[in-house]
Order: sequence, then C-alpha cells, then structure tokens
Amino acid sequence: MTSYLLRRLALLVVALLVAAGVMFVLLRMLPGDPANALVAVGATPEQIQQARHAIGSDLPLGQQFLVWANQLLHLDLGNSFINGLPVGPQLAQRMAVTIPLTLIAFVLAVLIAAPVGFIAARYSRSWVGILFSSFSQLGIAVPVFWVGILLVWGFALSWHVLPAGGFPQDSWADPGAALTSLTLPVITIAIVMSASVARYVRAACLDVLNSDYVRTFRSLGASFGSAMFRHGLKSVAVPVVSVLGIELATTFLGAVVVESVFALPGLGSMLVTGIAQHDYPSIQGVLLLTTLIVLVVGVLADLTQRMLDPRLRGGSR
Repeated sequence: MTSYLLRRLALLVVALLVAAGVMFVLLRMLPGDPANALVAVGATPEQIQQARHAIGSDLPLGQQFLVWANQLLHLDLGNSFINGLPVGPQLAQRMAVTIPLTLIAFVLAVLIAAPVGFIAARYSRSWVGILFSSFSQLGIAVPVFWVGILLVWGFALSWHVLPAGGFPQDSWADPGAALTSLTLPVITIAIVMSASVARYVRAACLDVLNSDYVRTFRSLGASFGSAMFRHGLKSVAVPVVSVLGIELATTFLGAVVVESVFALPGLGSMLVTGIAQHDYPSIQGVLLLTTLIVLVVGVLADLTQRMLDPRLRGGSR
C-alpha cells in the first residue's frame, strides 16, 4: 500500500505540473489584452505599454512562465491585476463558501441516492422501482441552473421562505444566516447529483442481488437484510466509491455555475470576474486550486476502493 501511495502521489504532482503548464499557455492564447482592464477608455499607446510593463505581459511567454513558476515554488499565486491584492488570501476567503456548499450538497445527495438506488434495484420489476428509476433519469436530464431557477421562483419569489441569493458579509460569523443562504444552492446541487448517483447505486445493487453468494447465503436460512449487510454491502460499496469520487469532483466544479445563479461570493464568481477582466493571476489561482482538489479527490477515492476490495491490494503485489 505504501508503494502504491507513493506512486499515486508522484502521478498527482506530475499531473498538476502538466495541467499548470497547459493552463498557462492556453490563457495567453485567448484574445484580449489584460492591460486594457487597467487603463481608461481612449488611453494612449504609451499608457497601454506602461500597463503591460506593470503586470509583466510585455515579457516573452517563456519568461512569464518562469516568473510564475518561481512564484509557485514560494507558494505565491501572485497579485490580482485588477485590485492588486494577493490571490492566495482571496482564494481562502472564497473557499469558505464553495467548500461548505460542495460538501453539504454531496452528503445530502448521497443520503438521497443510497435509498433511492437500493429501492429501485430491490423492486426493479414493480411500479415502485420504475418510479424511482424514472426519478433518477429525469434528474440527470434537467440542467442544474434550471433547477436553481425553479427553486428561487418557488421558495424565494412565491413563498418568501428562503433568500434568493447572496451570502452574509461577515461570512460564518452567524452560522444560521450562512446556512440559510446556502439552503437553496445545496438543494439544487443535491437534486441533480443524487439522480446521477442513484443510477450507479441501482446498478451495483442489481449485480449483488442477482449474485450467487447472496442466493446461497439466503438458502442457508439467512434473512435478506442479513445477507445484504454481511456480504452485499461491501460489494456494492466498491464500485460506488469510485463513482462518488468522480461525483464529488464534478460537484465541486459544478458549484461554479450554481454560485453564479445564486450570486454567492465563492470561487465561481471569482473565476467569472477574472475571465471577464483577463485577470490572469486570479484565473490561474482558481483553476490550479480546482485541479488540485479534483486530483486529491481521485487519489482518496482510489485508496478507499483498495481498502474495501482486497483483490486490488493483491494485484499491486
């Protein structure tokens, strides 16, 4: 397990470095000049050139990359072109919105998807199973932003029971107000994600329910619940864990869209603002952080899967 962990960590570092290089080059290939956001309309060429020199965009591409790489080695993400503030503290401040939003929605989605998927598999030939399967299919087909708009229209504009968007200025100083602001975004993400996860839970449960070892255990006099708990639960968990890792990463990335719908001051709004103003340090900071989180989630999912399935541990030897 130790050698496997070291290999996975080495792969994570290599993947992060490759992603950082590709991201840096692609950003510079986009049309537009970041210096234009620093000067007034009708600025002279000399003023534009001074702005380029101030942010370093007049340097050759290779030299710009070396400057940025040197900053990363010192754990410095640079300063924003627009407000001049360090990008790192801004990311930490906005993660206080995005991370709780993602984790709460993920837990809620799993709590919904697990029973829905199991019931859809257990009663797959009855109208109950068909109804639950239809729910998951419908949830996958519906765009997440449309679900958010419907929830805002119902709970905020029609019934006035929850805020339509925004987040308290003092962040989590008042946990009740912060959780209230995240209620609709969390439900939006959880509805769409639970529909997707429920399909995988259903497929995994069907494989276990139709397996020989469960039928054999039940033929020896064990109840259905005992057979599933002692022999089926781990078999269901192995494929579902890998899917949950992907879904958690997808949920984190999808929070960008949801934050835009609900006007939350998270990483999503920072990324959108940075793209609109060609603020390279802010864009690079958000993308690098999200890439790192996705890679770490993938490693954790692989490790959890190997802990649950001894066959994977034996394969490494």
